[in-house]
Amino acid sequence: MSTVTRFLMNRASEPRLQAPAPGEDVLEAAFQCAGRAPDHALLRPWRYLVLEGEALRELGEAFAAACPNNATEQELEKARKAPLRAPMIIVGIASPRHHPKVPEIEQILAAGSSLTLLSLAINDAGFGTMWRTGQVAYAPSVHGALGLEEHEHIVGFLYTGTVVAQKPSVPRPGNSEFVGYRQTLKS
Repeated sequence: MSTVTRFLMNRASEPRLQAPAPGEDVLEAAFQCAGRAPDHALLRPWRYLVLEGEALRELGEAFAAACPNNATEQELEKARKAPLRAPMIIVGIASPRHHPKVPEIEQILAAGSSLTLLSLAINDAGFGTMWRTGQVAYAPSVHGALGLEEHEHIVGFLYTGTVVAQKPSVPRPGNSEFVGYRQTLKS
């Protein structure tokens, strides 16, 4: 088994993150890796926002604004505090472009692949990540606060920082649970 395969098989999301977050040198290399995602027609249909400091508190306010009108104060406070669970959040944004041969869904999948590579590169540099979405990823108020264009979509919020403590290993499904082999398409 190669080093890369072993690394991928041990990859895990890390929910407990603290400072320090990756520095500029780590981020620059990680973004170069993200740019290597499969990308039909080289459209680069993604972009990223790196949020730290006050931007995390502002994101929390946007999360609270996305809560239902009947949300309790406790729910609003939880939403406000959510972005403070890490010292850095990298927002992965799908930014599809019109192309006659590359449908929007393919471009959104490419943006997701790019965010995956970004996360793996950050992990390889010794930092933890946790990819989160939830209703806030689709809320117009959050999109507005982040300055997204009307055609753009949030692929994920990549919470990033130093791992506080390794969490227990998560059981993984066997390949037979999600892989099928066929010699013909006829049943």
